[in-house]
Amino acid sequence: CARLRTADKDASSGSVDELQRIVGQIRARWPKTRIIIRADVGFCRDAIMAWCETNDVGYVLGLARNKRLQRALGKEMEEARLACERTGEAARCFRDFRYRTRKSWSCERRVIGKAEYLPGKANPRFVVTNLSTRDADAQHLYEDLYCARGEMENRIKEQQLGLFADRTSSATLQANQLRLYFSSFAYVLLHGLRRLGLTGTAFAKAQSTTIRLKLLKIGARLRLTARKVWLSFSEASPYASDIAQILANLKQHPAWSPPG
Repeated sequence: CARLRTADKDASSGSVDELQRIVGQIRARWPKTRIIIRADVGFCRDAIMAWCETNDVGYVLGLARNKRLQRALGKEMEEARLACERTGEAARCFRDFRYRTRKSWSCERRVIGKAEYLPGKANPRFVVTNLSTRDADAQHLYEDLYCARGEMENRIKEQQLGLFADRTSSATLQANQLRLYFSSFAYVLLHGLRRLGLTGTAFAKAQSTTIRLKLLKIGARLRLTARKVWLSFSEASPYASDIAQILANLKQHPAWSPPG
């Protein structure tokens, strides 16, 4: 559930409560499903990690770099720099080590350091996890598990930019929250349309902005009768065949009904 908060709140505020709610619902339905959360550095908080460790939930979280972490990755960064200078291309290697902050963490944890050197620029990155080396080695954990988070970020940006989730210019928090709800409902509907209706068309992978502009924001004639709603499009529509295919796709899926 998308919720607004005042500006004096930490980015991770309320995350443990939401994890309890979401994980509880998943496990009530699928008790044997393994759950791993991914998040950026804004959610790398001891309370979140401790809750995951206590409740058998995996996590892979971005970790803000500091001087201690960069010193720990010094050897690997030098190797990456030499490889980059030798080939002229980006080079990276990884280090898997144990780490604990001086004050904020309650215990020592596994950290993966990505030592990357781009032409003329160092690019170290760190993640912290409770997954074991048997679950994933350092490179796989960073490149395949953590970096896949970027696609989730793209979906958030799609809602922000294409469905105006960031348009919160009303005078009250409640009004802005309602705006965010409407944007979230719209995204769920468009995503359902894309998943069920746009398969096999030129819009199968279209983002929300494209769907809105080319399939929804077009002129049509609406006629209502006692039994039917008639929606007539221009014969000259460049997307007539796509719209016909979309309607045929949607007819294959019966209306959703809640489980009994």
